[in-house]
Amino acid sequence: MARRIEVTGAGGVRLAAWEYADPPKEGTGSGARGVLLLHGLMGRAAHWASTARGLAGRYRAVALDQRGHGQSAQPPLEACTREAYVEDAEAALEQLALAPAVLVGHAMGALTAWQLAARRPDLVRGLVICDMRASALGAASQAEWADWFRSWPLPFATLADVRRWFAEDDPRLERPDPARGAFYAEVMHESADGWRPLFDPDRMLRTRETWVHDAHWDELTQVRCPTLVLRGLDGELGRAEAQEMVRVLPDGHYAEIPDAGHVPHYDQPAAWQGVLDQFLGDLGTP
Repeated sequence: MARRIEVTGAGGVRLAAWEYADPPKEGTGSGARGVLLLHGLMGRAAHWASTARGLAGRYRAVALDQRGHGQSAQPPLEACTREAYVEDAEAALEQLALAPAVLVGHAMGALTAWQLAARRPDLVRGLVICDMRASALGAASQAEWADWFRSWPLPFATLADVRRWFAEDDPRLERPDPARGAFYAEVMHESADGWRPLFDPDRMLRTRETWVHDAHWDELTQVRCPTLVLRGLDGELGRAEAQEMVRVLPDGHYAEIPDAGHVPHYDQPAAWQGVLDQFLGDLGTP
């Protein structure tokens, strides 16, 4: 089961947060140690369902639908700034009484997490960075993403077509990837003419535009809490860059998951949960 909780983000934007437990915990003062899960670009809180349920017996695990994603509000393009995403996560920690919490972020969510940890160390006692680069990706990368969005054969006739295209037919794929198909099936909804994404691709491009041209090493060096840099062996974050991120962090730790790509929590859920449990266990009681 999942319990929806409303959060008011930066500029009054309505955000949906989801608490996973069996049964859902009542109120906000359960006394359990808090974990806030932040999905990546195009993602949604439901991507964390398995992870959150795996944590729910020991932690108060909450996943946030970030602005423009999932069931949260779709703000104007000009409101999709880095600052707004960080302030939204800050608001979630404070309004849900999760702090000091562990932030677990995937891709864009990881960048949001470490920017918040650098800004508000009082709110964050631990950090997990999953497959997010600190280096600038540049204009060419943004153009490739725009081309990729245009290549999607929208609308998809069925959800099975969604899974097949993202797992097998997407020209960006080097080999079939069923977990990727499942991941993208989670962010589609049925409309009058077929299956379309929950998000607006233009909003996703605008959101991505706010970080791809800049490097984020300086903010990484300002993170004081224990931080795990985690990558899938075939993910987007290379080993050399990941290990350099660990080196510049004051309290950095490194892990990689074999046979996993950009979404290790989908590719290898058991291995992912094991690495996460080990890191959280090592943090101990706040």
